[in-house]
Order: sequence, then C-alpha cells, then structure tokens
Amino acid sequence: MEKTNKRFIFWNNHGRKWQILIGVALVVVVIAWLQRHEDPVDFSTDVKPIINKHCISCHGGVKKNSGFSLLFEEEAFAVAESGNPAIIPGDAKHSEFIRRLTADDPEERMPYDAPPLSKKEINVLTRWVEQGAKWGEHWAYSLPKEVIVPRPRFGLASLFGFGRTVRVASDLDYFIQAKHRERGFSFSPPADRATLLRRVTLDLTGLPPTPEQVAAFAGDNSQDAYERRVDSLLASPRFGEHWASWWLDIARYADTKGYEKDASRQIWAYRDWVIKAFNSDKPFNTFTVEQLAGDLLPDATADQLIATAFHRNTMVNDEGGTDDEEFRVAAVIDRVNTTYQAWLSTTFECVQCHSHTYDPIKFEEYYKSLAFFNNTRDEDTQGDYPTLRFYGSEDSIRIAEVKGWVARHAPESAVASTDLFLQALEPKIHAHACDQLVNGALVDTKWLGIRNGGSARLPAVTLTGKDRFYLNYSAGAAGGELEIRADSPEGPEIANITLPATNGMETMAVPIVPMSGQHDLFFQFKNPSISAGSSVCLVEWMAFRKSLPGHNEPGYAHVQQTFLELVNRRTPSVPILIENPQDMHRETHVFERGNWLVKGESVEPSVPQFLHDFPEDAQRNRLGFAQWLVSEKNPLIGRTLVNRVWAQLFGHGIVEPLGDMGSQSDPPSHAELLDWLALRFTHDMDWSVKQLVREIVVSTTYRQASVSHGKSAEKDPNNKYYARGPRFRLSAEQIRDQALAVSGLLSTKMYGPSVMPYQPDGVWMSVYSGERWATSEGEDRYRRGVYTFIKRTSPYPSYVTFDASSREVCLVDRIRTNTPLQALTTLNDPVYQEAARHLAKRMEAAGKGNAQEAIQSGYLFVMQRDLPADKLQALQKLFDETVVHYRQQPAEAAMLLALPANEASERIATTAAYTVVASALLNLDEFLTKS
Repeated sequence: MEKTNKRFIFWNNHGRKWQILIGVALVVVVIAWLQRHEDPVDFSTDVKPIINKHCISCHGGVKKNSGFSLLFEEEAFAVAESGNPAIIPGDAKHSEFIRRLTADDPEERMPYDAPPLSKKEINVLTRWVEQGAKWGEHWAYSLPKEVIVPRPRFGLASLFGFGRTVRVASDLDYFIQAKHRERGFSFSPPADRATLLRRVTLDLTGLPPTPEQVAAFAGDNSQDAYERRVDSLLASPRFGEHWASWWLDIARYADTKGYEKDASRQIWAYRDWVIKAFNSDKPFNTFTVEQLAGDLLPDATADQLIATAFHRNTMVNDEGGTDDEEFRVAAVIDRVNTTYQAWLSTTFECVQCHSHTYDPIKFEEYYKSLAFFNNTRDEDTQGDYPTLRFYGSEDSIRIAEVKGWVARHAPESAVASTDLFLQALEPKIHAHACDQLVNGALVDTKWLGIRNGGSARLPAVTLTGKDRFYLNYSAGAAGGELEIRADSPEGPEIANITLPATNGMETMAVPIVPMSGQHDLFFQFKNPSISAGSSVCLVEWMAFRKSLPGHNEPGYAHVQQTFLELVNRRTPSVPILIENPQDMHRETHVFERGNWLVKGESVEPSVPQFLHDFPEDAQRNRLGFAQWLVSEKNPLIGRTLVNRVWAQLFGHGIVEPLGDMGSQSDPPSHAELLDWLALRFTHDMDWSVKQLVREIVVSTTYRQASVSHGKSAEKDPNNKYYARGPRFRLSAEQIRDQALAVSGLLSTKMYGPSVMPYQPDGVWMSVYSGERWATSEGEDRYRRGVYTFIKRTSPYPSYVTFDASSREVCLVDRIRTNTPLQALTTLNDPVYQEAARHLAKRMEAAGKGNAQEAIQSGYLFVMQRDLPADKLQALQKLFDETVVHYRQQPAEAAMLLALPANEASERIATTAAYTVVASALLNLDEFLTKS
C-alpha cells in the first residue's frame, strides 16, 4: 500500500508538471497563432499574387470595368463609376471591394462568372484593407540594401541536429546553408577532382580539360590548387569565346538580316568585340554604355562604334515592295524591348499596346522610352547603313592627311564632321525620302529611278552652311543630266549636274548655290538618248555638306580628290548606330493601340516612374538612358546579371523565369543571396563579370557532387535549394566543340568572318540571292561554334536540334529538350562522324595493338578519368562484335572511314570498329552532360 501511495504521489507530482508544461505549450501555440494572424499583410508577397490571379484581367491595364483598376495605386483608391472608392483603407466592412468577394448574388460576387476566392485569400485581402491597404512595392523594384551574411553561431547546427558540419569556401555558402537548415538539408560531399575540374573548365571555357590537366590537378595537394586553376581558366582566351555565345543570344546576333530574303550581312566584328570584352573583363557598366550609346561618347573610338552593333542586330527587310519606315519602326520597337529584357528582366514589350497588366508600367511610358532610340540614322535600307568602314593601312594614312588638312584650316567640329563622313558616310539622305515622283518610281522601293523629263521632290532639306552636294548613283548610259531647283519645279536652280555612266554605284560631288534655311528641293532628270521606259539613273543616297576648308591654299584640289576617292572606296564594314543631327531629328508619338500608323500625342524621352529617377546631369538621349540604366540606384540591373550568370552555372536562376523579375515571376529561392551578390557585383567587384563568376565557382555550393541522394533528391528534385552540385546537358556549341576537342580536331583560331562547317546539302534554299552554304576549307571547318555562320531562316541544323536560338529576337534562356533527333545528330552528323574517326585514330595509336588499352585510352580522352570495369566490358564486346562484322563487310568499313571501297583490309576493319566505339563514347550521357 505504501509503495502504491508513493507511486501515486510520484505520478501525481509529475502529472501536474506535465499538465503545466502542456498548458504553457498551448498558451505559446495560441499566442503564436494569434500573432501570426496579427502580422502585417505584405502587399507584394501576399496581396499582389491574389490580385494578379483573380482580379487584374477585368480591373487592370487592359480593362477597367466599373472604372476600377488594381494596377496602379492611384487608380485602386480612386472614385469608381459608383461615385465611391471601392477600397476604404482601414474599413473592410464598408469597402465594396471586400463586399463583392463574399456577396451571395452571383451577379454581384467577384470574380464574375468564375469560381470564388478561397476563404484564405478573402481573409488576406480583408486583413490588408483593415490594416490600411498599404500599397507596397514589388521586391525587385526596391533598391537592394545592405545584406548581413547569415553566419551561424558556434554549434548551432549541431545543437539542432542538422546534419554534418561543413566548412564553407565562400560567404555565399552561408545563404545556401541557411535554407538547408529550414528544410533539413545539408551540403553533399565535394565532387571528385576529375569531375570538378571538368565541370569548372566547361563552365569557364566551354571546353573539357585534357587528361594531363586532370592528372596534374589530382596530384596537386596545395591548399589553393583549385583556386589557381580557376584563375588560369578565367585568364584563358577561351573564356571570352564561351561566354560570348551566351551574350550573343541576348544580342540576337546573326550573320543575315532576317525576313524573307534573309540576305547575308557583315556584322562579325561585333561578335569579336563581345569576345574581347569578356576576355578583357570590361566592366559590365562600361560594356552596357558602349553597346547602347558608344557613338555618343566623347571622341568615340572604332571599338566603341562597333559596340553599338548590338542594336544593329535587328532585322532588315530587303523584300521589294516593303515600306522602309514600317520596318525601321519595327527595329526601334525591338531595341526598346530587347534593352529592357536584356538588362532589367522586364516584360516591357507588354506595354506597346496598353499599360502593363501586372506591373506598374504605363502605356505612355513605353513611347517615352522609345523616344531615346527613335533618332538613329538607320532606316531599313538595303545597304544596311550606317556602317563603320574598315580602311586598309594606306587609306588610313590618307584619311589622316585629309583630317590634318581640315584641322589646319577649320575648328575641331569640322574635323569630327569630316571623320564621321569618311568612317560612316553620315549624315546622308536615302532615296526613299523623295516624294511627288513624276514619270518615275522608287525602284524595288529602294532606289530613285526617274525617266527622261521626270522629276521628284526631296522635302525639308536644311541647306544652311552647305555648299556641296554628294550623289550616290548608277547610270548605264552617258548623257544624263540632273537639275536641282529650290522650293518649286520652277524655282531657282542651285545645281546643274552632268551624270556620266558608271560601273556600279558611284559617288560624285558637285558645288551647289549656297542657301539658308530649310527648303524643298526638286530634282529634274534628263537624258534624251535612253529608251522611253528606262531610268536616267538609279539614286541610292544623297548628302549636303560644307566643302573642305582651305579653298585658296596650294594642294586643295588634291585633298578634295583624295576625300572623294576615300568616299568611293569599297571596304569591309559593320553596321553601327549614329544619332541624327538636330536638323534631322524625329518627333516621337504614342502609337494608338500599338499601331505605328495611328499616331497619338507626341512624347519626350523619359524613363518609367516605377524605377529610379533619370540622372539630373544626363542628356535626354541614348547616352543618358544608358547612364540611367547602369546607375547604382537601379534595383534591377545587378539582380538581373547575377541571376543569369548563376543560371549559366547551375542550370536555373535564383529567380525564374530569367526574363521576368516582375510580379508574375516566381519568388526568389534565395532573395538575400541574390541581393548580396548584386551589391557585391555593382560595388565591391566594380561590375567585374570574371570576379562574379569566380565568387560562385570557388564556393562549396558549386563544388558539391551532383549525385542525387536521400531526402534532398526526393524533396527537391530540381535542386532548387542546392543540396548537390549542378548537373545538366551541355549547350549546342559546347557539345560540338567538345567532340572536336577530344578528337584532336578543334582549331584555336580566333576572330574574323563566320565559318561554314559541314552541313547537309539542301538545307539552305535562299531566295533571290542564290547564296549557298560553302563548306569552309582547312582549319576553318573545325573552329569553335561561336564562329559558325548563322542564317536566321535556316540556322545551323545540329545547333537547332540542341536548342540553340535562330537569333531573330532576344533570347535570355535557352530551353533544354531531350529528343531522338539529338541522338541521330551525334551519331550521324558528318561533324560527329569525322570526330569519331579521328578519336579512333588516337585510340588505336595509344593502344598499340591492344584493344583493351585502346578503349581505356579513348574513355580517358573523352571523360578525363579511368574507365569503370562494367563499361569496359560493354565497350569491349561492342568492339569485338563490330570487328567481326566489318571483316565480313569490308565495303561498309571503307564507307564509314570515308575511304574508297578498294582500300578495304583487315586493318581497316579494326579501325572501323574503333570508330564505332569512339562514336559510342561521344554519345555517352556523361559526355553530353555537365555533372
């Protein structure tokens, strides 16, 4: 009995303790629950997604039913058609916005004719209104602030049992580790050295390491062995070639103009500029300004002008009968859309027709941004003008002589004007500017063609300070004459010009009577010797300029003749941007509903209000816009660049999709890490892309093994939280480059015109021009993929198969597909067959008659590691069976090796078998994948 009482007392005492503990726990839970429901509702995180999902389609940028919109703050709280505001901050009970969400009448309940909101969603909106309906800002539109690295306190991880303790290599790892703790993950073990070196070499140079490089790294026990190899790869010229491919997708770089004709163009100098910019680690802010406005920089260099070809990658329509102005406008629209997409991850193109449906961007703001880009000299002409002309060394000396003459006789502005005309033939007026044509036409809508006795008007030409006329024309017959009269067909004659026959297009220069102000000019063409249906000449462009100074000085005639000869020189070139002079300035209008033919009110250049202010000291032109873009006050540019570089290395961004950081994007998986890296990039790293890449690849997060295992693979199949290393298929260019590299075929030649490697016959069917794919000779056919000629209407087939872009529009994120066509390509494409043959020769030489050693050597060449026993057995079996087959079918062996059938022999059968094994190696999943 005593023992029973003691037991009762014991359990009674401890039961009371447990009751107290349970009671305290319940109180804590209730308080926490109440506090959770009392927490402020965040507009960006909690409210905006509900509005975008259920409300905005009827009450937003496109529609404003009942005069109520939830897109902009001022509209949300404005008086609706009912005469009252729909939202009364702090008073959910009397807010029509909330009442309609819970109304019983289906004609009143919102959303109309759609399922009702969930109780949770209604609760969030109700609490938001009760708490004052504070209109928050989307996270991406707020400037990143100082971010504290979440270093754990000593012993915290082990205290709560969150896996093993891992020594981190970079501060960025702490951000990853913090998310791991939330989800019960931990870092995977480091990748083995061979895998890690292959991964980082592919990521930094686009090429695999050699077996010798892997062996040296594996045997290097120094503490900084990996970091030194990273630095070496960053310094390699192969770095720029690899990373240029990524940027050229964004820049929509191609070697043809697009549209129906899709004729070739010379723009490869821009591609080379990008490669050099990455190799020199040009700061990203400078990289940005030069591409958007290099021509507007003081004393712009040739390289800075070449950089502006970024926005000359827009398509040009050479088809006859098209309206040049229509496609000029299309190019300008593309430039606006591409700029916001490339640098700000903003779907600005949505605003061309109406205010943005989901983000606070107003319709008019689109055209205010367009005004920055609307005053460039390009006009969708067949000549792709303006172009930067590349003179030979002798002509460059002659240019210096002409400029020296001008400098001795005129102010610096005259030197700059002379240089611009020699380098780019600007400013000039294209023939399509002519109107009021009599007895003539715009031939193919491009060249002015007037018959004998016909005329044309060139409207609104500013003649102040101009006394010389340049005419670019062709004439098949002598005896032509051109009269130019001012203000009317019977007005004062300012020039009477004899038009000699030409050999193609030529430029002539003649004096004109000086006049002031702006005048309509009437061109009257005569040549009684030609047939009635023929044109006196074809005119491509005209220019009115001030004569070279120093008329009365000895040697003037020689300088003037030299100048004209240089103007007529046919040179290599690259399309560039040049700004209109003031007298050719275009006025920008809003396009009603996005239609370029229906112009609304005029607008001045300005930037959207949802971002930072335009710099006070900046000019309202492309240069000022570029300076606004790279301002440290810009909340998007650093985040955008960091997110995309991260995606190149890990296969997906911290924010998805890569093209949208607006309110419709997924929330960042690691918001603090994104902001920390963005601030580091724009401040501590001084916009250095190489430093950013280095910061990421030396991290513990990057160095992990990529093998999926345990709960992290089950809970996080897409590796969103980085509990293992990256693993995904290589890009189209990398796959080809790697095959050429391991086979010993790859050329290291850099720069120059694009090349044409093997391509099946009949892929190109070019209209009009008769252009064809002519396979390059010598090492050019084995150059890296970044140098491959890209025709927009018929891109290189094996690249398209592996998801490369046709480069018609800006592409910030290639998709990765998995189709049977990819296997057919790497098995049968001539490039991969030739690579297999050369790899087979390397294998055969290394094996010295021993098939097993040859196969092991082949795997070492391909994967830079030893061949596992099970794979050796499978490949040995493939070799043995194939040797038997080719001994019985010698003609097939000769065909595989691209040899005449009469060369079939026992040795050829063996080589053919090695070729089949080599092809199998080049088709291994591990070879086509970065892991």
